[in-house]
Amino acid sequence: MARDLTIGRGSPLKRLTTFRLSSSLVLILTALLVIILANSPAKDTYFAILDLPIKLQIGHFNLFRVHGHDMTLAQFANDVLMVLFFLHVGLSIKEEMLVGELSSIKKALFPVVAALGGITFPVLIYLMVCHKEPGIHGMAIPMATDIAFSLAVLTSIRGVPTQLKTFVASLAVADDIAGILIIAIFYSSGLDFLMLGIAIIILAILYFLGRFGVRDLWIYGLGLLFVWYFFLRSGIHTTISGVLVAMMIPAKSTYNTRQMVDLLRSRLALFPESSQRCSRSGATLLPSSQIEVAQNMMHITSRSVSPVQRMEANLEKLVNYFVLPLFAFVNAGLTFSGIHANEILGIPLAIFLGLVVGKTLGIFLFSRLYLWLTKQGLPNWLHSSELFGAALVCGIGFTVSLFLATLTFEDAPELLNQAKLGIFFGSLFSGCVGYAYLSWHYKKIARKRTAHKA
Repeated sequence: MARDLTIGRGSPLKRLTTFRLSSSLVLILTALLVIILANSPAKDTYFAILDLPIKLQIGHFNLFRVHGHDMTLAQFANDVLMVLFFLHVGLSIKEEMLVGELSSIKKALFPVVAALGGITFPVLIYLMVCHKEPGIHGMAIPMATDIAFSLAVLTSIRGVPTQLKTFVASLAVADDIAGILIIAIFYSSGLDFLMLGIAIIILAILYFLGRFGVRDLWIYGLGLLFVWYFFLRSGIHTTISGVLVAMMIPAKSTYNTRQMVDLLRSRLALFPESSQRCSRSGATLLPSSQIEVAQNMMHITSRSVSPVQRMEANLEKLVNYFVLPLFAFVNAGLTFSGIHANEILGIPLAIFLGLVVGKTLGIFLFSRLYLWLTKQGLPNWLHSSELFGAALVCGIGFTVSLFLATLTFEDAPELLNQAKLGIFFGSLFSGCVGYAYLSWHYKKIARKRTAHKA
């Protein structure tokens, strides 16, 4: 299965560690634009846009109608589009558990233990600063690490080894698992067991379809729609449907590499060059018999990539360039006018310190503790300074932190606005300090190497 899962695209984390900055830049620009809008004379128009109703009406049935009300644009982004984000996250988690850094206990322990530190310390530091109602409910917000932004920062620094990026990516995936569990446990209420039971039956059907060799992605997409719909009415947060459906998508391709090559070679023999018709402009037209063969070759090539990876590839641009920017558009509306000086010492400071101090200390100390208890030294690709710098960068909690804040304080706009302040400045500080620290570290190494050669 490992061979099938990695056809043509490399290891699961390789795609993440070679992350391009463009999608992160789109997200940053969107967030900055929204903050400007929320503090400009156009702020009323901006917030009115967030309340626009979203409808998909078929007769008297509106798919996006919840508890007797049509979804607003903000609810649509958080309860519908973010399902696709978590589907994408779930696919990455599944790949890592099958063939990546989380595929065995030995491989997973180091980043998972580091992630546990990055989960525990932010909560403790948050509670030290903000331990009274209603702010105490935001303790989970600084737990998250934004994998895209963290890797974008590391990728922009010359000299960062691939192993360090892989470590951060694995840690962030473990972080995501914790975030998903928190959403499932603490942000679900008023369970309707009939609706939940129907959703579970659909998930079971998807599982057995995969076992029986069904590899058509549209079937799993349709299954996601139904699971999402019944989760929406069951009381379980809808984003969990994305993760669960991701686990049901088969990871084994129809053809392995050897079978694909043999089949393609046999089809290529049916393409004698003399049978092609070429126009004066250079266009090449195939006989009708060869069109069918060419289409069959496309089918073989497609089925040589696992459904998990095909689905992930199909979602990548949609999530990075539409889902997340729209999520940022509806959730990043931080208004400075509504925040008073005494309020900064509550939720904003707790989140800021949780991300900056909690993440850094938790990841660094738990990593060193693990290496000490297992009597292992630091890997040859990792220096203490690099581990500390990576821990700093992991304090960027933007996307999932914003999502957790929205879920926590959706009925308290003032508290949500305070949480956004802590998230933005905590993530910005962690990213900038982490970048500066690691840049200084690798420049120092480069100077030493130059001096040694001289």
